[in-house]
Amino acid sequence: WLFRDGLLPDATRVVGFARSPLTVELIREQTLPYLKVTPEDGPRLAAFFALQSFVRGQYGDEASFRALDAHLRALPGGGHAHRLFYLALPPSVYTPVTQHLRGLCMGEGWNRVIVEKPFGRDLGSSEELSAHLSSLFREEQIYRMDHYLGKEMVQSLMVLRFGNRIFGPIWNRDNVACVVLTFKEPFGTEGRGGYFDDFGIIRCPGVPRCPPLSSRCPPVSPRPPRVPDPLAAPAPRRDVMQNHLLQLLCLVAMEKPASTDPDDVRDEKVKVLKCISPVELQDVVLGQYVGNPEGPPEAQKGYLDDPTVPAGSTTPTFAAAVLRVANERWDGVPFVLRCGKALNERKAEVRLQFREVPGDIFARQCKRNELVVRVQPREAVYAKLNTKKPGMFLRPEESELDLTYGSRYKDVKLPDAYERLLLDVICGNQMHFVRSDELREAWRIFTPLLHQIEQQRQPPIPYPYGRCG
Repeated sequence: WLFRDGLLPDATRVVGFARSPLTVELIREQTLPYLKVTPEDGPRLAAFFALQSFVRGQYGDEASFRALDAHLRALPGGGHAHRLFYLALPPSVYTPVTQHLRGLCMGEGWNRVIVEKPFGRDLGSSEELSAHLSSLFREEQIYRMDHYLGKEMVQSLMVLRFGNRIFGPIWNRDNVACVVLTFKEPFGTEGRGGYFDDFGIIRCPGVPRCPPLSSRCPPVSPRPPRVPDPLAAPAPRRDVMQNHLLQLLCLVAMEKPASTDPDDVRDEKVKVLKCISPVELQDVVLGQYVGNPEGPPEAQKGYLDDPTVPAGSTTPTFAAAVLRVANERWDGVPFVLRCGKALNERKAEVRLQFREVPGDIFARQCKRNELVVRVQPREAVYAKLNTKKPGMFLRPEESELDLTYGSRYKDVKLPDAYERLLLDVICGNQMHFVRSDELREAWRIFTPLLHQIEQQRQPPIPYPYGRCG
C-alpha cells in the first residue's frame, strides 16, 4: 500500500538478505496469496516487484555482508542513499548481524535499524540486548517495534483523552472504579506449542501523516520482504501482557505530554511505568486450556495434546494480573490485564468502568457507566449509559453511544499497523516505538513474576477450549 499510494520515496529499492536460496520470483510466489490486491493493481504490483532484489548470505560471515554492501552501493543513490535495516530474524542471530551491519554496511545517508519482539526473555537478557545495540547504534537509530502501537484505535487513545474536554475531569481515581485491558484469541497453539512453551502467554504474544515522501525525503533502501527463512524460528504471538497490554495501560494512565514530540510522549509513559510495583503471584490467575468434548474437532484437543508441547508442561495459556499505578491520579484503581488463547472470541479492548452514581434514586436499577475502546476486530469507541426505557413508566435501561468505525467511516481504508510504523521509521518519528528506558521498566515489572512461575512450576487452572476466560 505504501508503494501503491505513492508514500515511499522515489528511487526506493527493497533488498532481501537471508540464508535461504530465495529469488525475487520465489518471493513473489510465496507472498502473492497474502497480498490484498485487485486485478487493477497488477501493473503497480509488477512495478513494485521490479524494485526488489535478493542477496544470499550467512549471518555470521563477513564476506556475505561485504557483498550486501556492494549490492546496495550499486543501486540508485549508491553510498549516499539512506538505509533502513529490518531485522526480521530470530533473536539468536541479532548479535552477529548487527555487528556486521554496523561494521560493513553503513551508508553515508541516515542508517536506521528496526528490531521486532521479543526484546529479551527477562530484565537481564533485555538489558544485555539493549547494551549490545547501544554499543553499535545511537538511540535515535534504533526502532523497537511493537506493531500494536501502529493500530488505529491504539493511536486514537491519545486524541480521545487529550482532545476532548469532557474526559479530563473524570479520568481519575475519583470517578474510575477499574480499568480492564483484554486480549483474547479463539484458537490454540495449532502445532506450534513447542515454540509458545518457551515464552508463555505473559511474555508470549498518534502520529501526523507525512505528505508524499518524494517531496520531503531523500531515497531510502528499506526493509527486506517478510518472507520466512526456513532456518529461522516460527513466530506465533508473544509478549501479549508484558508488551501489548502494558503499552495500552501506559496510554490510558499517562499524564498529558508537553507536546506530541516523540520523547515528550515516551517520557510520560516511562513515568507511569515507574509508579507500578513488580507484579506479585498473589495478584495473578494462570490457566491452561484443555480439550472441550462438546466443541468442534479443533477444540477437542487441549494444550498438552499438541505433540510439540513437552509432556506435563505447566506453561500458562491464559493469564490475568492486577497492576496498580501508585500516583495521585490512579492510587487505588486496579488495572486488570487479561490475555489468553483458545477462548470464545477474538477481541482486544480497553474498558474503563466508572463508579456508581452517589445518592441513587432509582432503586439500584442503573448500571455502572463504561467507556470501551475496541482495538480489534471491528474498531470502535462506545460508552455504556443509562437512559429512560421508552414507554409510560420511569424505568432506567442501559444503552450505548456507539462509534463503530466501519459504520462511521465506510469508505475509509484503515492502514495496516506495519504500514504506519514503516512510514514512521522512514520519516524518523519514534513516537510509536519503545525506548530503552521504557523497555527496562516494563521488564522490571514482570521479571520477578516470570522467574517465580518458572521456579515453582505450579499447575495452572484448566479451562475448556472456547470458554470466555
